[in-house]
Amino acid sequence: MKLLTYPDLEMMMIALANVLAGELNNALFHEDRVSIALPGGTTPGPLYDDLCASSLDWSRVRVLPTDERLVAPDHPRSNEGMIRARLLTGKAAEARFIGLRPGADGMDGLTERVRRALPLNVLVLGMGDDMHAASLFPGAPELDAALSPEAPPVMQITPPGQPEPRITLTAPVLQGALSIHILITGAAKRAALEQAAELADPHLAPICTVLKDATVHWTE
Repeated sequence: MKLLTYPDLEMMMIALANVLAGELNNALFHEDRVSIALPGGTTPGPLYDDLCASSLDWSRVRVLPTDERLVAPDHPRSNEGMIRARLLTGKAAEARFIGLRPGADGMDGLTERVRRALPLNVLVLGMGDDMHAASLFPGAPELDAALSPEAPPVMQITPPGQPEPRITLTAPVLQGALSIHILITGAAKRAALEQAAELADPHLAPICTVLKDATVHWTE
């Protein structure tokens, strides 16, 4: 794990947006299509505000959420809704969005759409105070299956104590990303990160799935 600390939130978001844009641009020199998976929630919104202005060939970029709540895209808790509103605008509106809610073709169709976007060139993850990553939650009944090397690219998961089930990218997809970034803020998340590093057990701290290969970006 590589830990980068920043003096404030604005500087962190600008710096990380520049890093992500550079990684995507470098990948586009070698590949016809590139893929980036991004978290929802409230923290990364400013990152997307900065990233969407990057001068990339966005028409060749595939954007996926790392996970999704099974709610409508216009629901306040929808990761898709947040990513569309904050990232897929301006220059980035040309990117292809691959949502994680099953369509008429069910989970089989969703699995195939995600599989075609792999491996991820860039992955950005958040982390909860409980050390979950994407929607790999400690105590979820499906966690063992989602952590398995034989897991399908996406699975439905039932996070304990959460109001709706979710769809998540699974451990093999997260671990297979070519560049991994973790974005966290505040003292509680820093303490949780340090606890996860000590535990080194993805069943207790699912962020450990990618921690050793990730760059962590943190500010108070």
